[in-house]
Amino acid sequence: MSSIDNNNDDWLLDDEAEQAEEPCPTRKPWKILIIDDEKDVHSATRLAIKDMQYKERPLQLLSAYSAREGFDMLRQHDDVALILLDVVMETDNAGLLLVQRIREELHNHLARIVLRTGQPGQAPEQEVILDYDINDYKTKTELTVQKLFTTVIASLRAYENLVTIEKNRQGLSKILEGAADLYQLRSLKEFASGVLKQISAILDIGTDGVLCMENTHQQEHNRPNLEVLAATGAFEPLLGRSAEEMAPLYPELHAAILETLQSKHSLFRHPVDVLYIASQNGREFVVHFSPPWPLEDVERDLLEVFCQRISSAYDNLYLYTQLLKAQEATVVALADLAEFRDSDTGEHVLRVQQLSDAIAGELQAMGEYPAVLTPAFMDMIGMASILHDVGKVGTPDHILFKPGKLDPDERVIMEQHASIGASILSKASAMVEGVSYLSVGAEIAGGHHEYFDGSGYPHQLQGQAIPVSARIVAVVDVFDALLHKRPYKQPWPLHEVMDYIAGRAGTQFDPKVVQALQRLISSNKLPPLLLGPLQRG
Repeated sequence: MSSIDNNNDDWLLDDEAEQAEEPCPTRKPWKILIIDDEKDVHSATRLAIKDMQYKERPLQLLSAYSAREGFDMLRQHDDVALILLDVVMETDNAGLLLVQRIREELHNHLARIVLRTGQPGQAPEQEVILDYDINDYKTKTELTVQKLFTTVIASLRAYENLVTIEKNRQGLSKILEGAADLYQLRSLKEFASGVLKQISAILDIGTDGVLCMENTHQQEHNRPNLEVLAATGAFEPLLGRSAEEMAPLYPELHAAILETLQSKHSLFRHPVDVLYIASQNGREFVVHFSPPWPLEDVERDLLEVFCQRISSAYDNLYLYTQLLKAQEATVVALADLAEFRDSDTGEHVLRVQQLSDAIAGELQAMGEYPAVLTPAFMDMIGMASILHDVGKVGTPDHILFKPGKLDPDERVIMEQHASIGASILSKASAMVEGVSYLSVGAEIAGGHHEYFDGSGYPHQLQGQAIPVSARIVAVVDVFDALLHKRPYKQPWPLHEVMDYIAGRAGTQFDPKVVQALQRLISSNKLPPLLLGPLQRG
């Protein structure tokens, strides 16, 4: 058994029952683990250092009375800064074996380990220092209060430096990974939520957060117009509300956000921390989060680096959004051009858009065509569907507006609109790399009159050779045309429309698309613009 020099005046024994120190509520404490099989050693150590502070952070002292107990405690507390470890406990080398387990099994290379022994002859200092990954070796007789103070402070300083290096390494890695994830997001609200998640990951804490965006225009009295874009935890009720609505609920936070926007610098005033992020297009963001402790310098520096990456990621999102809007504007203009000449179709293209989206969603819910129904496809199918008849710009008026049935020659000319539409959109889509509204629209325009059995036009494609997008719009186009009034026909009741479509499943139409439409109707999930005919039928 080890012993201490009780004759040394600097060691004061505490006969009272040991109490676990309560962590300071405002500063994260340094954890120090005492592993020794003698209770007096624990008492004396606690009495000597319990009121010590380093960089305004107190100590939290933990105790274990055997090597096994110490190992279990280290598994629970992976942030122990210093281990004061006895050599001789259950066995003569229990402490030395524990050092190996800490470094090799727990892979803990940050905690500083100071060996203390009352029997130095059993573990010669030079051999121990060379053979074991420890940071100091002391006999218990030489550890006066002053020397213990020096040892603790030196160990904490070394631990802090190692943690700073490791946090920088991990933090920069998380910033790179997180920024890459943010570059993949395609909506502002997704982006805002992603920012909160990445901040939580960088700090390695669960956070309550609220992210606001300042609009480019100003309200009266030159106050920013803010909207809560993302919120977690206690702040979730604020989601979608304005910052002015936040003010009476969180006056201190609201004031801090306004101060941050005015100063254009991040504000770290625990517990109210607010990051400032500016983008090149003039937007400004503020992010509030609530870590349990005041942030360390390394954490602040990492967050400032992350803010720069967030700004770049948002600029990328903004440019992507503008490009998408430009594409959508082009699509709408082309669709309006076709509908302008064929005015009797009314809101046909809008209904086609809504129902195409709905059927694609239902097919996805059914588990059909997973390789085709990607997120990008789901985003594009509805908007692209409104281009299905754009080729009618090349159809002569006397044929397009003929109220009766077309003769065979007129039918040939009318059918040319599929090839014309596909050609127009294919040429335009060639100017845009990758899949776009125009390329999907070209598929639809050229294929929505193909029949599943190969008897359609213009290329007599069959089955899976017809693009899924065109197979969806083929059903949607006929469904809507039969359900509504046209120059050559009155609207059909819904049940007759569905009898007609179901009767052509497998010949004119893809049976799976027909099934998806039937499911939408039976579950009352038709889009709003089609509810009127549903009630009539």
